[in-house]
Amino acid sequence: MGSVRQVQVTFDCAEPVRVGKFWCEVLGYVGPDEHDDSWYAASDPSGVGPRLYFQRVPEGKIVKNRVHLDVRVGTGLVGEERLAALEAECARLVPLGAVRGQLLLADGENESCLNMQDVEGNEFCLD
Repeated sequence: MGSVRQVQVTFDCAEPVRVGKFWCEVLGYVGPDEHDDSWYAASDPSGVGPRLYFQRVPEGKIVKNRVHLDVRVGTGLVGEERLAALEAECARLVPLGAVRGQLLLADGENESCLNMQDVEGNEFCLD
Protein backbone atom coordinates (compact mmCIF):
# COMPACT_ATOMS: atom_id res chain seq x y z
CA MET A 1 0.00 0.00 0.00
CA GLY A 2 1.41 3.40 -1.01
CA SER A 3 1.60 6.51 1.07
CA VAL A 4 -1.18 9.09 1.17
CA ARG A 5 -0.73 12.01 -1.23
CA GLN A 6 -1.55 15.64 -0.56
CA VAL A 7 -3.90 17.34 -3.02
CA GLN A 8 -3.76 20.89 -4.34
CA VAL A 9 -6.73 22.24 -6.29
CA THR A 10 -5.64 24.63 -9.05
CA PHE A 11 -7.88 27.27 -10.61
CA ASP A 12 -7.10 28.86 -13.98
CA CYS A 13 -8.39 32.42 -13.84
CA ALA A 14 -8.00 35.99 -15.12
CA GLU A 15 -7.52 37.62 -11.70
CA PRO A 16 -5.83 35.15 -9.32
CA VAL A 17 -5.65 37.51 -6.34
CA ARG A 18 -9.35 38.45 -6.57
CA VAL A 19 -10.49 34.84 -6.95
CA GLY A 20 -8.09 33.61 -4.25
CA LYS A 21 -9.23 36.19 -1.72
CA PHE A 22 -12.87 35.28 -2.45
CA TRP A 23 -12.16 31.63 -1.64
CA CYS A 24 -10.26 32.60 1.53
CA GLU A 25 -13.45 34.35 2.70
CA VAL A 26 -15.65 31.40 1.71
CA LEU A 27 -13.53 28.74 3.43
CA GLY A 28 -11.77 30.62 6.23
CA TYR A 29 -8.44 30.03 4.48
CA VAL A 30 -5.42 32.32 4.60
CA GLY A 31 -3.39 33.71 1.71
CA PRO A 32 0.23 34.75 1.40
CA ASP A 33 1.62 38.13 2.35
CA GLU A 34 3.93 38.02 -0.70
CA HIS A 35 2.55 37.33 -4.18
CA ASP A 36 2.24 39.02 -7.53
CA ASP A 37 -0.72 39.44 -9.86
CA SER A 38 0.00 36.17 -11.70
CA TRP A 39 -0.77 33.78 -8.81
CA TYR A 40 -2.30 33.40 -5.36
CA ALA A 41 -2.29 30.46 -2.95
CA ALA A 42 -4.84 29.83 -0.20
CA SER A 43 -4.24 27.43 2.67
CA ASP A 44 -6.31 25.96 5.47
CA PRO A 45 -4.78 27.42 8.66
CA SER A 46 -5.52 24.12 10.46
CA GLY A 47 -3.62 22.18 7.78
CA VAL A 48 -6.55 19.82 7.14
CA GLY A 49 -8.02 21.05 3.85
CA PRO A 50 -6.25 21.06 0.49
CA ARG A 51 -4.24 24.06 -0.67
CA LEU A 52 -5.96 26.09 -3.39
CA TYR A 53 -3.74 27.61 -6.07
CA PHE A 54 -4.91 30.32 -8.48
CA GLN A 55 -2.92 31.00 -11.64
CA ARG A 56 -3.46 33.54 -14.37
CA VAL A 57 -4.18 32.16 -17.82
CA PRO A 58 -4.86 34.14 -21.01
CA GLU A 59 -8.02 32.31 -22.07
CA GLY A 60 -11.41 32.90 -20.47
CA LYS A 61 -13.80 30.30 -19.09
CA ILE A 62 -15.96 28.89 -21.88
CA VAL A 63 -17.82 25.83 -20.62
CA LYS A 64 -19.00 24.29 -17.36
CA ASN A 65 -16.29 23.06 -15.00
CA ARG A 66 -15.73 19.29 -15.03
CA VAL A 67 -14.56 19.50 -11.40
CA HIS A 68 -16.03 21.77 -8.75
CA LEU A 69 -15.85 22.32 -5.00
CA ASP A 70 -18.71 21.38 -2.67
CA VAL A 71 -18.75 23.69 0.35
CA ARG A 72 -20.16 21.48 3.12
CA VAL A 73 -22.46 23.74 5.14
CA GLY A 74 -25.42 21.39 5.57
CA THR A 75 -23.69 18.19 6.65
CA GLY A 76 -26.00 16.15 8.88
CA LEU A 77 -28.95 18.47 8.32
CA VAL A 78 -32.14 17.51 6.46
CA GLY A 79 -35.33 19.16 5.29
CA GLU A 80 -36.04 22.76 6.29
CA GLU A 81 -33.04 22.88 8.62
CA ARG A 82 -30.70 22.02 5.74
CA LEU A 83 -32.38 24.52 3.40
CA ALA A 84 -32.00 27.24 6.06
CA ALA A 85 -28.25 26.49 6.36
CA LEU A 86 -27.81 26.63 2.56
CA GLU A 87 -29.75 29.90 2.30
CA ALA A 88 -27.82 31.48 5.20
CA GLU A 89 -24.48 30.64 3.57
CA CYS A 90 -25.72 31.90 0.19
CA ALA A 91 -26.73 35.18 1.85
CA ARG A 92 -23.20 35.49 3.29
CA LEU A 93 -21.46 34.75 -0.03
CA VAL A 94 -23.49 36.87 -2.48
CA PRO A 95 -22.15 40.18 -1.05
CA LEU A 96 -18.63 38.76 -1.55
CA GLY A 97 -19.34 38.39 -5.29
CA ALA A 98 -20.83 34.89 -5.51
CA VAL A 99 -23.78 34.32 -7.84
CA ARG A 100 -26.70 32.19 -6.74
CA GLY A 101 -27.68 29.37 -9.07
CA GLN A 102 -30.31 26.67 -8.96
CA LEU A 103 -31.55 25.12 -5.73
CA LEU A 104 -31.76 21.34 -6.14
CA LEU A 105 -34.25 19.94 -3.65
CA ALA A 106 -33.85 16.57 -1.93
CA ASP A 107 -35.09 13.76 -4.17
CA GLY A 108 -35.06 10.73 -1.87
CA GLU A 109 -31.54 9.79 -2.95
CA ASN A 110 -29.64 13.08 -2.56
CA GLU A 111 -30.05 15.85 0.00
CA SER A 112 -30.73 19.41 -1.13
CA CYS A 113 -27.86 21.51 -2.48
CA LEU A 114 -27.51 24.97 -3.99
CA ASN A 115 -25.52 25.63 -7.16
CA MET A 116 -23.40 28.81 -7.07
CA GLN A 117 -20.68 30.58 -9.06
CA ASP A 118 -17.60 32.35 -7.74
CA VAL A 119 -16.42 35.81 -8.80
CA GLU A 120 -15.16 34.51 -12.18
CA GLY A 121 -18.07 32.17 -12.90
CA ASN A 122 -16.53 28.93 -11.58
CA GLU A 123 -19.28 26.61 -10.42
CA PHE A 124 -19.43 25.33 -6.84
CA CYS A 125 -22.14 23.88 -4.65
CA LEU A 126 -23.35 24.62 -1.16
CA ASP A 127 -23.94 21.11 0.09
